[in-house]
Amino acid sequence: MNRKYSLRKNEEFQNVFKKGKSVANRQFVVYQLVKEEGTSIRFGLSVSKKIGNAVMRNRIKRLMKEVLRELSPELQQNRDIVIIARKPTSDMDYQQMKKSLNHVMKVGKLFNKRSQSKL
Repeated sequence: MNRKYSLRKNEEFQNVFKKGKSVANRQFVVYQLVKEEGTSIRFGLSVSKKIGNAVMRNRIKRLMKEVLRELSPELQQNRDIVIIARKPTSDMDYQQMKKSLNHVMKVGKLFNKRSQSKL
């Protein structure tokens, strides 16, 4: 995932938390904020220290980035999205993570209308 497509500053995260809407399943919490300006989608990933050591947290973030890289063309643009991983993600492999993120994104209505028929 390119750096220009990521949220990096604390104030960007806080803005999404305060003004955005959230949806969740057992593995992930997704906050989304529709932006007026800009056409690209930006992601922020958060994995708590409660989930595991640094190796485990980085592994979860790498898997999440790969899933998002695959799903991002089908997602609605002009949004800031923050994804928070919960404890069950430590035991998930790539396919399970993809299925879970796909589910929570559908619940949050983040997919484009025409791409939902393919999924």
